[in-house]
Amino acid sequence: MNKLKSYFVFTKNQQNGIFLLLIVIFLIQIIYYYVDFPSKNVQIEAETLAAFERELDSLRLVGIENRKPKRYPFNPNFITDYKGYALGMSNEEIDRLLAFRKQNKWINSKSQFQQVTQVSDSLFNEIAPYFKFPEWVNTPKPRSSPADFKRIKPKTFEEKIDLNQATKSQLQRVNGIGDVLSSRIINYRDKFPGGFIADIQLQDVYGLSSEVIERLTAEFTVKTPRPIDKLNINTATIAQLVTVQYIDYEIAYEIQNERILREGFSALDELTKVKGFPIEKIEIIKLYLLIQ
Repeated sequence: MNKLKSYFVFTKNQQNGIFLLLIVIFLIQIIYYYVDFPSKNVQIEAETLAAFERELDSLRLVGIENRKPKRYPFNPNFITDYKGYALGMSNEEIDRLLAFRKQNKWINSKSQFQQVTQVSDSLFNEIAPYFKFPEWVNTPKPRSSPADFKRIKPKTFEEKIDLNQATKSQLQRVNGIGDVLSSRIINYRDKFPGGFIADIQLQDVYGLSSEVIERLTAEFTVKTPRPIDKLNINTATIAQLVTVQYIDYEIAYEIQNERILREGFSALDELTKVKGFPIEKIEIIKLYLLIQ
């Protein structure tokens, strides 16, 4: 009991401190209840607030637009049941399109699509901007008249320019041949002393398509072919065969085996039966060979 009592016995200084503390607490309570503190009014400019709200609205609209399914250009001829349903077409409208296509007919314009499917104007105006037709539909090539065929005649051998003498500027007159391709043609030609043996070697020039070669050979041809000593395919050795373009030792060995089996070749086209033979290059390989 005496120990508990000792906690409530204070010195004079402690008593003064406690009394002072009570006074401070009492004064704070009075100030809190009776003194009116001015509140801080936040001033917001109406124009700034309106601009902020407009920006929020625009961001909201962008978000809504981004969440919408995106549409890409498409050919309406290939609309399926699912695609038509996704576009908003009815079953009847989709069936009309599919029935039209089953007749092996093609829709070639936006107006024809609406005529065939009978979609509403509102749906048509929504999806028509995404229609994409083939290039030949949008820009059809003009038909040549019989007079044009009479006017355009193939050049004779004498009228054509010698491919082994042609310059870069002359080659570039052909549609599809520019500075790069004309340089490749001349560089390939100059790899061999005497140039090309025949027009078929143009196939070995990198980048020349069959269409460009056709236009090129309509204006140029090999008039002064490079002289070569052709090999007799029925007597040539492996060492001689490997000197021919596109024939390596393995193919030369197979040619020799096939020659033994056949007791000699009767035609150069029989080389296509040789194992591993580069069939796509046979016309060029035949330039170096003969049969005796």
